[in-house]
Order: sequence, then structure tokens, then C-alpha cells
Amino acid sequence: MVRRTKEDAQVTRHRILDAAVEVFSRQGVSQTSLSDIAREAGVTRGAIYWHFDNKVDLFHAMIERLVCPLLLRSEARQQLMEQDPLGFLRAATAEFLGKLTHDAKFRRVFEIFWHKCEHVGDMATLRQRYLEEGESHMDIIEQAMARAQEKGQIGRSLDPRQATIGLVAMVDGLAFNWTKNPGLFPLETYGIPVVDTYLRGLAAER
Repeated sequence: MVRRTKEDAQVTRHRILDAAVEVFSRQGVSQTSLSDIAREAGVTRGAIYWHFDNKVDLFHAMIERLVCPLLLRSEARQQLMEQDPLGFLRAATAEFLGKLTHDAKFRRVFEIFWHKCEHVGDMATLRQRYLEEGESHMDIIEQAMARAQEKGQIGRSLDPRQATIGLVAMVDGLAFNWTKNPGLFPLETYGIPVVDTYLRGLAAER
């Protein structure tokens, strides 16, 4: 009975998060209330407060649910990084761009965060948290770049930090601009070739 109750609670939680994606996408974050999300999910406001403290907590959970499984956050990343650091970076990038292209829920979360959310008040605090988390991801990428340099996969004269900034700027730029206007270019066929061109360029000595 207890197990069943926990399972039911998880089902309700996911229903609320799915509903939040729908309503945030349709109305924008600032114009959405918890009552709107409750109505979309077919639950009471009390059910939402059972799982989440407030709208910001719900928004954070919505993002974490979809972003957490990514390779860049994986426990196996260190081993992959040691074996083939440039291959690890390509795989992590391909996973992110692939999910963005083919997973509608994943894509809509980023559309909401980038294009339908005003980062003021509590949301500004949450945004700062994501920025700090992004910096930790950049540290992981820089570690991989440094390891790639040690293994001779990228040029000796390169600064791993510069190589990191270039990769992040390129991937973020592809993702941001495509979610803003999918008609601008086909991410599925442009994304990885652009990344591969950049990674190949890192092997060239200046």
C-alpha cells in the first residue's frame, strides 16, 4: 500500500510537471499561476503545494527532470574523458543537440527558459544558480580540453580555456537561435557537422 501511494505521488508529480511545460510554453512563465497549472494537470492547488514550495521550485524541478540525465552530468564522464576526451565532448554535444532536435519536452523546456521567462525577482535568483552550474560544466569541458591536449588531440599552442569558450559559445548559439526560429536552419543536419568542423580545427597548430 505504501509503495503504491509513493507510485501514485510520482505519477501526480510528473503530471504537474508536464502540465507546467504546456502552460509555460503557451502563456510564458510570468503570466502563469499555480492555479493555471493545477487546472491543466487536473489536480488541486493543494496537490501542487504537496510537491513544490512555489512556482520557482516547480520551474526548477521541470528543468532538472529533463536535463539531469545528460552525459555531461554522468558519473561515467571521468572514465570517458580519460579514454578519449575529444570523443567525450563530441558525444556530450551530440546527445544535447539530438535531444533538443528529437525530444519535444526537452526542447520546450529550453524554449521556455530562453524565450518565455522573465529573469526577475525569484527567477533571477534561479537564473544565477543555473549560471553557476553552467560554469561548473565549463570546468568539466576545460578539463576534457586539457586532457585532449595532453593526448595530442588538439594543438599544443591552444589555451584549453579558449577552446572551451569557443565550443560552448558555438553550441549555445546553435541551440538558442534554432529554438528561437527553427526555420533559420535545420539543427539535425547542421549541428554536428558544425561541431565536427570546430573540433577538427582544434588539432591545427597555429
